Amino acid sequence: MRVYVPLTLSGLAEAYRTGELGAGPFVAYAVTPGLREWYLSDDIEELEYAALSRAALASLRLIAADPDAVRRRVVLAVDVPDGKAVADPDRGLEPGALGEVRVDGAVALARAAAVHVDAGDAEADVSAAADALGAADQGDDDARFVVDGAEDHELLWFATQEIPQLVGAGE
Repeated sequence: MRVYVPLTLSGLAEAYRTGELGAGPFVAYAVTPGLREWYLSDDIEELEYAALSRAALASLRLIAADPDAVRRRVVLAVDVPDGKAVADPDRGLEPGALGEVRVDGAVALARAAAVHVDAGDAEADVSAAADALGAADQGDDDARFVVDGAEDHELLWFATQEIPQLVGAGE
């Protein structure tokens, strides 16, 4: 099963240093039944993009919580064995939990398929979005517009072999 793990650049650097993602369980995003029902598509590529987008929003939340984090969203695409990532059936259709799964235990970084990271020119919009996230969550339309500004930036795709260069820029 492909899961999308929200990180920051410092979180990616830590995974690179240790060779694994967390001690688990940790939150990731995947094509879940709830996400399928919400997105209304049978196209697996579109569904995976939706899961990646959910993970990018979760990465923004990590950035908002860490004032020292580099203002670039990071999502790691990882393949885990079936059953290692489980959606909460009671929260499947909650807007905040769409596509959310819990990954049980640590996952070797070697299982990563790709890394998705904002380009440097997204940093100003990501920073503004991180600052506006709380107000957007409270229903402020202007703040929601600012958060959407970060979502307008497509995450760039990087091969896992490029992780050393990515974390060197984020340390």
